[in-house]
Amino acid sequence: MSIYKKIAIGVISLFVIVVLINIGLNYWIKKQLPIIIHEKNKTAYNINYEKIEVSLFSRNIYAQTLLVNPKNEPKDSKNGLFSKIESITIEHFNIWDLAFRDIIQAESIIINKPRVILYKKGEKLLNNSKSIRSEIVEPFRKIIAVSNIYLNDGTVDVVSLDTEKPIFSIKKIILKLEGILITDATLKEKIPLHYEKYALICDSLFYRPNAFYHINIGKISTEKNFLKINNFSNLPQFSRKDFVKRLEKEKDIYTLKFDSAQVAKMDWGFKNDRFFFKANSLVINHFDANIYRGKMPKDDLSKKYLYNHLLRNIKFPLQIDTLQVLKSKLVYEEEMDFSKGPGVLNFDKFNLQATNLRSGFGLKKTNDVKIKVKCIFMKNSPLDVDWSFNVLDKNDGFHIQGVISNFDVRAMGQFSKPYMNASFTGVFNKYRFNFYGNDNVSKGNASLDYDDLKVKLYKKKDPEKEAKLKSAIANLLVKNDSKDKAKTADVEVERIQEKSFYNFLWRSIAESLKKILI
Repeated sequence: MSIYKKIAIGVISLFVIVVLINIGLNYWIKKQLPIIIHEKNKTAYNINYEKIEVSLFSRNIYAQTLLVNPKNEPKDSKNGLFSKIESITIEHFNIWDLAFRDIIQAESIIINKPRVILYKKGEKLLNNSKSIRSEIVEPFRKIIAVSNIYLNDGTVDVVSLDTEKPIFSIKKIILKLEGILITDATLKEKIPLHYEKYALICDSLFYRPNAFYHINIGKISTEKNFLKINNFSNLPQFSRKDFVKRLEKEKDIYTLKFDSAQVAKMDWGFKNDRFFFKANSLVINHFDANIYRGKMPKDDLSKKYLYNHLLRNIKFPLQIDTLQVLKSKLVYEEEMDFSKGPGVLNFDKFNLQATNLRSGFGLKKTNDVKIKVKCIFMKNSPLDVDWSFNVLDKNDGFHIQGVISNFDVRAMGQFSKPYMNASFTGVFNKYRFNFYGNDNVSKGNASLDYDDLKVKLYKKKDPEKEAKLKSAIANLLVKNDSKDKAKTADVEVERIQEKSFYNFLWRSIAESLKKILI
């Protein structure tokens, strides 16, 4: 027999042996996989699939139509996590680990169109923050361990068994998680795994954090140091009347919307089990905020802390170097009862820049928080405000100054008529205020240049009719003209501890106007 025939026979024999070994291993692995997934599955979930394919040449596993459900599922109701997955591809699995360690060790897993529903008791999204670690991450790592996870077009819904209403819903999730490491040590940490890179995109997020509000987000895009949110809204669950009826004490009702928010150069995570968040900038565009307070419930007499105190006492490191709110709108409404309608204060074309926003956690020294506001007040007059305070100042000291120009005081009728039973005419050519304060007192001065100020008071029982005698007396008391020269007044106002910073500021301004005008 020639040497060439011997070589040919040897090559063919080797090829046949490899093919037979591949067929045998494929057959054996296909038999082994169901044992790993079913009999040796130590998780609290059953895992079933329609079909499974294994390729030893590419070392890939492909599974189609997977169903996941709790092993102890009640017969008459759903409770726990349920999932249907269109397909899963496991790339470059380790044959040795699969054959002898009963674990699927692989480079990557690609999950296509997972639909996940969690039915749970209570109204909280997570009853215990450790449940994800103990009930999902830790058990499933005993079946499969991968370095990379790629999830395409996912959906997650969390439904309360108590109310049968959704608590949380997120649609069209695209997730990339690379460089994953899960060990016994990482499982003890707040985030039970380490990773090198991540990227997340999702459309349509719904979250009901409590019985009073729900949150909607149009789109979220985030990577390790970047976050963008589009079409955000935080909306009350009830009408104002129904909301107020449910309150034991006075409380603001917030209706908040914005077109987009973008966080740049973001760094976050846990250090020594302590959460931290840092960002170079946060920019919010077209923020539309409505704050409504109904005065019908009884007063909330708890102490209202100033912003120094609130930031100082945040229990984790927080740092935002620059916050910008651009092309926005703020409306404050306050109502004594539902018969008159609310008093309204409008701040349009609202632009804010704040620098050095920080919590006080772990700090011994820090620069002042500085806030600049430019807007149009009551739809007709430019208002500029400069405000600063230091987070670490335990006296909660602050400095705030501002100027409003060419203010037609008739615009205040939106607030003063329903709330104070009064309206005004005249022009504030320029009003300036400059106040220094702390948790106890505000001191400073103000000046006003104004023309032709007149007051009209209305009858309490018939708010549409003028109380002419009262109006005449009021106009006798009011100095209706500054005579082309700004009038000044010094101000000192004690803080009411159960009232907010804005009440404190408003009372200081009102005191200055009282001294100037009367």
